[in-house]
Amino acid sequence: MTTPGSPTAGVAADLQARCEAIQVLAVDVDGVLTDGRIIVDDAGVESKNFHVRDGLAFALWHKVGKSSAILSGRRAAVVERRAAELKIQRVVQGIADKGEAFRALLAETGATAEQVCYVGDDLIDLPVLRAVGLAACPADAVAEVRESAHLTTVAAGGNGAVREVVEVILKAQGLWHGACGSYLSPAT
Repeated sequence: MTTPGSPTAGVAADLQARCEAIQVLAVDVDGVLTDGRIIVDDAGVESKNFHVRDGLAFALWHKVGKSSAILSGRRAAVVERRAAELKIQRVVQGIADKGEAFRALLAETGATAEQVCYVGDDLIDLPVLRAVGLAACPADAVAEVRESAHLTTVAAGGNGAVREVVEVILKAQGLWHGACGSYLSPAT
């Protein structure tokens, strides 16, 4: 428990304030939605492992009327497929400059930087992480990213880290129980 005036209370209050403004969730793929491994078979087909809890997190996020996006430095067909399954509205892949893609996302959505949470794990994500209202990263993100993040998850990338971020934001906004209330009620 935090006590008023303690350093932990200040961090918690800052995180609460940052979460309250968030309307757009943007995420990296490799190392965030996946564990960072890129599997390529002998035929050159790339596959990735996605965590089901992150999938439900996007469903809950969209249920409360919020927007989502993927900003990925790599390009993979499986990302388009997974994004379609999760109803992620904007998918930008194969980008070297995530800062430019982030500015385009703001223009497209009409959101301010303060209304965006970005989840990234590596150096290429730093320009966006340093610009958004809520910078988040998985537990196994590189040191420079962890140092820039307002929120570091307990979970590693590909292991439900996005779910943690969504839960923190929606709880801070008082939307968590409404988003998942049907799951929390006993079956009748």
